[in-house]
Amino acid sequence: MNHFRLLRQTFVLLLSLFVMYSCKTDSELKLPSVFSNNMVLQQNIDATIWGYAKSGTEITVSSQWGAVSKAKAGEDGKWMLELATIEAGGPYFIDVEAGETKIRIENVLLGEVWLASGQSNMEMPLRGWPPLEPIYGSDEAIATSDYPGVRMFTVARNVSSTILNDVEGEWLVSSPETAGGFSATAYFFARKVHAETGVPVGIIHSSWGGTPAESWISGSTLGVDRDFTERVEMLQQAKEEEQKYNRWLDRFPMKSIAMTGNVDPLVGIDLFDEYGSSPETDVNDWPAINLPALIEDTEIGDFDGVIWFRKKIEIPESWIGKNLVLSLGPIDDRDVTWVNGNRVGGMEEDGLYQVERIYNVPSEYVTDRDLLIAVRVIDTQGGGGIYGKEEQLKLFPEGEVDLAISLAGEWNYKLVGEIQGLSLYLFDPAKDVLASRPQRTMVLNSHTPTVLYNAMVAPLVPYGLKGVIWYQGETNVGRANQYMRLKSMLITDWRNHYKNDELSFYYVQLAPWHYNDVEGIASANLREAQRRMQFIPHTGMISTLDIGDLESIHPGNKKDVGERLALWALANDYGVNLPFTGPEPAKVSIINNRVEIEFDHAENGLVLSREYCGQFEISGADGVFHRATVILNDNSLVVESSEVREPVNVRYGYRNGAKASLFNGDMLPAPSFSTENEIAN
Repeated sequence: MNHFRLLRQTFVLLLSLFVMYSCKTDSELKLPSVFSNNMVLQQNIDATIWGYAKSGTEITVSSQWGAVSKAKAGEDGKWMLELATIEAGGPYFIDVEAGETKIRIENVLLGEVWLASGQSNMEMPLRGWPPLEPIYGSDEAIATSDYPGVRMFTVARNVSSTILNDVEGEWLVSSPETAGGFSATAYFFARKVHAETGVPVGIIHSSWGGTPAESWISGSTLGVDRDFTERVEMLQQAKEEEQKYNRWLDRFPMKSIAMTGNVDPLVGIDLFDEYGSSPETDVNDWPAINLPALIEDTEIGDFDGVIWFRKKIEIPESWIGKNLVLSLGPIDDRDVTWVNGNRVGGMEEDGLYQVERIYNVPSEYVTDRDLLIAVRVIDTQGGGGIYGKEEQLKLFPEGEVDLAISLAGEWNYKLVGEIQGLSLYLFDPAKDVLASRPQRTMVLNSHTPTVLYNAMVAPLVPYGLKGVIWYQGETNVGRANQYMRLKSMLITDWRNHYKNDELSFYYVQLAPWHYNDVEGIASANLREAQRRMQFIPHTGMISTLDIGDLESIHPGNKKDVGERLALWALANDYGVNLPFTGPEPAKVSIINNRVEIEFDHAENGLVLSREYCGQFEISGADGVFHRATVILNDNSLVVESSEVREPVNVRYGYRNGAKASLFNGDMLPAPSFSTENEIAN
């Protein structure tokens, strides 16, 4: 009897434990990466916070400043709630709880949050891309960047045919250890706003070099435009192919290439180096490619990742035992180069895509007539590869360039890694893994319409924002009229998704650059399209006509760019009484053979630089423009030319390579402009 009672008690105990265990189910609580340590939340709003958990799970979010809010995960697992924020301050913590699971977000500040987006001039880091594209004053700016109240969340580059739930990135506190990797324009903007208001500033930085405006607009908005309807429909059809391709990628080893502080994970990395560089490696099954060329212009197509290029040549017998010079021209983006299995050079840092690779080959590596050149290239975005001119690819004895052997022509290549966002997927070069790669009718890249919105903006909606700063347009040069539609769509699209019709949107008029024709007007047309978009409420534009660099599409003066954007925010969003923009043409009058232009934002008068005063032109009904003379009169200009008896239009700074000559009394530059009714493309 006692034995039976013991068995029954044991059974009851086991049953109770089973029931207790069943009740302690994992809530599967997850937060998007933007809700993480060091984040900044917009002050004085009902801040939206969201995440994922098991369907039906109740979520409680509580803050150190006293606000508490609850939500329940829906059938799809998503939950969303609003948490009331107070005036700027901190640091605080926020607890997110689901059952027995608790996530604590620490070192949270309440302040002002801005989204910074665009292409490479917004992406360009504070440390610059030396040696050819530095940021002026970057060493001092980084050394003095200890601002705990300035923080930045940089979104990893990514593309998607569908709207993603999350991005890769982390909030970093500004310091000499971190600021070098911050967007320079966004950093100077944040620093200025922080200094003038005394309020913490958080920047969500989501940009990608070389990208067109249409990539940043949602499909639901862009698809109604006649120029993009077909492409958006194709993208919808490609979703299943993309998902299949991503599942294939997940089969392979993956390395994170996220920056940790100032440590670049792609510098010093081993990517099958011994195999790829060894003269003993059998490359008979490696396909051939003609170099120089951009990868995207070859059979490889749209691709970001790691490629080995190899070429075996025969040198004259007289070269044996001599020091040689290997010239490969520029390589986009990074390379390491070997000769006969010996490393002879490499440029592994970011931003060196325009620098010519010229490496010395020591005599001890030149032991016979057979010479193997192996180059490992990492293309991180956009066009990539060994892409220079044919005459740049050569090998010659030191000091005897006239004896050079051309290296242009056929090389063997092998793809050994593919980059998706902050992930590098590795392919064993000893195996033919690419044979199983799924075919895609549409390969997504950063130029594909809507894919950057899907991957790099939509996952951030509806994080509370004060406004947006935008630096983009170079890639849309040549499409000025279309750009006016795109820019209007983008602003409306983002405001709709963030449910804020008054979301501030401040942007940069393109800086002058030669665009392969310094006297051409293609970029001037685009600048004019940008200028005319200011009719949209709660927008503003800064001019960079005075701080461009005709030799670089990435001007080094990002301090003035960021601070000029900040002037708009300070004057219009924070009530600071200060001049915030240069003179803008407001009224045009034709009097006899002269044109008089009155300007807004010229309360302290106008300043005309005599050095570049020839930037004004005037035309008659024939549309032919002639250089004009200019008379300054308080807040107006009188423009005329002896070659135009009946003037119709005036334009200023209307060249790709224009230079500023017109400023207001506060020395803020006027934008380039034209009084013509229509803008040419």
